[in-house]
Amino acid sequence: MTNSPGKRDHGPLSGVRVLDLSRVLAGPWAGQLLADYDADVIKVERPGRGDDTRQWGPPWLKDGGGTSTGDSAYFLAANRNKRSLAADLAHPKGAAIIRQLAVSADVVLENFRVGTAHRFGLDYESLRKLNPGLVYCSISAYGQTGSRSRQAGYDAMIQASGGLMSITGAPDEEGGSPQKVGVAIADIMAGMYAVTAILAALHRRETTGEGQRIDVPLYDSQIAWLANQNMNYLIGGVNPGRLGTAHPNLVPYRVFPTADGHIMLAVGNDAQFARCVECLGEAGLATNPDYANNAARVANREALEAALSEGFQRRTSADWLERLAEAGIPAGPINTIADVFNEPYAEERQLVRRVAHHSAGEIPTVANPVSFSETPVAYRLAPPELGEHTREILANELDYSSDEIDELERAGVI
Repeated sequence: MTNSPGKRDHGPLSGVRVLDLSRVLAGPWAGQLLADYDADVIKVERPGRGDDTRQWGPPWLKDGGGTSTGDSAYFLAANRNKRSLAADLAHPKGAAIIRQLAVSADVVLENFRVGTAHRFGLDYESLRKLNPGLVYCSISAYGQTGSRSRQAGYDAMIQASGGLMSITGAPDEEGGSPQKVGVAIADIMAGMYAVTAILAALHRRETTGEGQRIDVPLYDSQIAWLANQNMNYLIGGVNPGRLGTAHPNLVPYRVFPTADGHIMLAVGNDAQFARCVECLGEAGLATNPDYANNAARVANREALEAALSEGFQRRTSADWLERLAEAGIPAGPINTIADVFNEPYAEERQLVRRVAHHSAGEIPTVANPVSFSETPVAYRLAPPELGEHTREILANELDYSSDEIDELERAGVI
């Protein structure tokens, strides 16, 4: 494992070097998590343009003078704590730079179309000859093998084809239609799976000294994390449908209207249900055979939810949330993102951190939710400007001279 110059020696992944050849979200999200845990993540980008998401705006990051930097908020969401190396991988000298870096790297992360890495000479078989301990993680729409392997795919189409949209949104009888989740959750979850796989492979390497290839398809991972809905179909034989905010296996577990808005109620067991209906002044519902246990409540969902809906509309959301919290019943407001960041709890939990940025001075970043007792997450680097660390990496990691770097720049390689 390689230590970068000047890096602190206390992060859980200190000494691990990652070559992040990925773009857009799934791969960069994985790279950002590894970087948060103190891996040295070198983000390799195309000169002159960089990661596609740099242009996915507005909004745009502004510099100290209020001028747009050309980097989108989207890009900033997934590229913290990385160094940016601009290199044209289609140019033999650009690909050669990556091969040189791969010799001392621990992890390569890529999400090219299947076959592209081989064309550049940056596929797993080529790089493992240089570094047998390399952990090489590929993220793609449909995986590295199979009849769909060469098909491209973005998050929304994976949410659709992988079943998620069929269970997201209000049911047809309520005027609903299939909906995607409000963030690119298929990409994000594929990135999460990739990180766990990379850490597992690094752990195995500690014993065997051998690296390995990891294949993470967006489609397969999307299907995998449908969790109880998958098993509802495989065990129950009934194709799950859309229930809006309701839960297929728990009742009452959905949004209810109040006198001035809505709240989300999440009753998870019979004891909570008894306390909930007591709060509503309908304690008898808990002993009614139609509602006495969860299976009965699921079977009689429509009648029970109608009764509860009428009861919740007698008081305001704030009143109900206070009463339910005192009774130990999970319930919450339906906050906007602005509400989340502007309430005092955001400051209490330090959900927003600030990092120094080369052009913009200081910018906000959303905190990693993981807290380590001994190796805290550090917010070392803002998402980098395109090629911000190219000269530094070539000089310090690969011993290129200033003249050699200048020549590569003149040739458009970097």
